[in-house]
Amino acid sequence: MVNLWNLIILDPMLNGLVALASSLPEEIGVGLAIIILTVIVRLALLPLTLRQLSSTKSLQSMQPKIEELQKKYGRNKQKLQQEMVKVYKEAGVNPAGCVWPMLVQFPIWIALYQSVIRTLATAPENLLDLAQHLYSWEIVNSAIPLNSYFLGLDLGQQGSASGLGGLFLAVLVGGTMWVQQKMTTAPSADPKQQAQSSMMLLMMPLMFGMFTLMFPCGLALYWLISNAIGVITQYFIGGGWGYLVPSSTTQPYGKVR
Repeated sequence: MVNLWNLIILDPMLNGLVALASSLPEEIGVGLAIIILTVIVRLALLPLTLRQLSSTKSLQSMQPKIEELQKKYGRNKQKLQQEMVKVYKEAGVNPAGCVWPMLVQFPIWIALYQSVIRTLATAPENLLDLAQHLYSWEIVNSAIPLNSYFLGLDLGQQGSASGLGGLFLAVLVGGTMWVQQKMTTAPSADPKQQAQSSMMLLMMPLMFGMFTLMFPCGLALYWLISNAIGVITQYFIGGGWGYLVPSSTTQPYGKVR
């Protein structure tokens, strides 16, 4: 199973990242290669992203009905489940419609994550592991080890060891993740659900900000670019800033059809 994963997904992406980095100016090669590969992957997965945005919009438009059912049948869980299924069926909405596109994309993101981590290997044992995944291409083998510096940051170094640059990167990662989540998080009339949404809206950016300080800066660069692309996608395809701007909360998120 591991060999199949490496053969089909990980190795092609890893070698593509190394080959791309080696074809760019050495002083910015790795960082620019991470940015370019992240953009390519996001564009390739755009149809799934659009499907996910459409499903999310449909579910959010039905939220008032669901909240009414929860108030009416809150003590009868079986009846509540039956009524919710009926409402979803009448509207032609699949509650899992916004989940399965994410599940399909998940292996791609794992492969991109592993590619970034392995490509930035600096320790001898890590370089040995990297060599086992490289193709016998001259452009790939001649590029190792890569110059891991990009705009003054060592992308192979932990964010916490990168001084102000690493801290600034952590703030950018957390900030862009918060904006992306806020654009699609609809306010709820249920105080309990609203409290849970507010907690998630705060915890996820903080968690990834901490991860940025714990992992190599190259991975943080990937998260930052991915978040930025997500914000841009939601703005242009979702129909503006969504729930980020208070005046837009009177309309369900986006114009995705």
